[in-house]
Amino acid sequence: MRRQHRGRNNRQQGFSLIEIMVVVVIIGILAALIVPRLMDRPDQARAVAARQDIAALMQALKLYRLDNGRYPSAGQGLQALVKPPQGSGAVPVTPYLERLPNDPWGHPYQYQNPGKHGDIDVFSLGADSAPGGDAGNADIGSWQL
Repeated sequence: MRRQHRGRNNRQQGFSLIEIMVVVVIIGILAALIVPRLMDRPDQARAVAARQDIAALMQALKLYRLDNGRYPSAGQGLQALVKPPQGSGAVPVTPYLERLPNDPWGHPYQYQNPGKHGDIDVFSLGADSAPGGDAGNADIGSWQL
């Protein structure tokens, strides 16, 4: 048995360099359009989480006010929601919150009484933990709800 060598008909099939370059360019264009939209998603998710936390804190503060006739003082802060201060008149049977959440960037939420934007303000200073800022560094507060 002899094997016949087919010569020209036995060429390997594959992609040419031009075809590969066209595919790489198309993938690059798609990445340039999609990646910027996906990159700011984590910042948007953190901002939404901060707004939800602030809304929950505001609800707990309103319940505190209903029970005690006033909001916690600036000195008591948000801790009054977890552990009522010593010597408070109306001590609830259970705390208003099980624990105080930190903002999505790991910093404690800020509390002001009296507030600049309302009776009280609850806010996060954003990713930079400094007042002001824009995009991911922007402050998120109860006045924005």
